[in-house]
Amino acid sequence: MENILVPVLKSLLLVPITLLPIINPLSTAPVFIATVGKDHDLAARLARQVAINSWFVILTSILIGTYVLAIFGISLPVVRIGGGLLVASTAWRLLHRSDDDEVHARAAQETYEMNNAEVVRRSFFPITFPLTTGPGTIAASIALGAQVPSSPALYLVGVFVAAAGAAMVSVVLYLIFKNSTSVVTRLGEVGMLVMTRLMAFILLCIGIQIMWYGWAELNGVGQ
Repeated sequence: MENILVPVLKSLLLVPITLLPIINPLSTAPVFIATVGKDHDLAARLARQVAINSWFVILTSILIGTYVLAIFGISLPVVRIGGGLLVASTAWRLLHRSDDDEVHARAAQETYEMNNAEVVRRSFFPITFPLTTGPGTIAASIALGAQVPSSPALYLVGVFVAAAGAAMVSVVLYLIFKNSTSVVTRLGEVGMLVMTRLMAFILLCIGIQIMWYGWAELNGVGQ
């Protein structure tokens, strides 16, 4: 039992550990604040909807992404290398980013004057996509999906792990966005900078690890 439980727990934790640094909800929090202002009820409703949207995007990418790529004849090791490379490049940009991303600035400007109904209707774009679950998150999710076993029994376990891992990510997103005003205020500029750089470094290591798995499989290392 322990031999099965440990890999499952590792796979479960790998989903939020991989995706949260890419999503980096703290960097999206200022946009969220600009969207909802000081309306706490609206913040809670919008945070819940964004979390649900993100769960669907992540889970769909994990479970279906590799099959979509298979239609184009792309092998799983290549998916791992490509996904790991994109994850690592995203981390590298985060480590060296000094100015706010243009997409974030544009989204904040566009959503600042929206009324409550428009904010709810636009919970998917631009807050869920591309600000929260953008191309980098989708690519990393596909790379994670490439590691789901193909045998029926293990696949069901993989689906449960993917759903639970995506749920963990969604819960974190909900809590941060719901309390975005207090989170940003308490962290301060220096705190957000330190947190962003730390998460970016962890993400860089994860991207290299994913690439290593793909390269090792292509070259038969460990077989």
